[in-house]
Amino acid sequence: MAIYQIVEIGSDVLRDKAVPVKEITPNIVKLLDNMLDTLYDANGVGLAAPQVGVSKRVVVVDVGDGPIELINPVILEAEGEDTDDEGCLSIPGITGQVKRAAKVKVEALNRKGERQVIEGTGLLARCFQHELDHLEGVLFVDKAAKTYRR
Repeated sequence: MAIYQIVEIGSDVLRDKAVPVKEITPNIVKLLDNMLDTLYDANGVGLAAPQVGVSKRVVVVDVGDGPIELINPVILEAEGEDTDDEGCLSIPGITGQVKRAAKVKVEALNRKGERQVIEGTGLLARCFQHELDHLEGVLFVDKAAKTYRR
């Protein structure tokens, strides 16, 4: 396992649309493992592959209920509205008020290539939306009504 360096705002990879994973190889499994180690080392709740310099549609999330790994994730449904503060490991020292859906349903593959559908509310829903935005080259500061220095 390894801890990756987290890429910060200003890096091109954070603005590029990430490439879909065509096949789950040992390298993708290693990426997932190392991304989780990196997430925990940074005390984060979510991490997308572009944040570690890898333009792949891979996300890891852990809001306190155990790790969730998403390969080629898509939001199937979104409902409600919730505005709250967000931060990002790639934008240290900045928090912003962001409006998101209150509930989402996400479809993705797991590390075994099995299709999974996960519903999230609260922090999990926010985290899913934040990390999937990274796969599109969108940062929370692009959506924030206002930002603050922490």
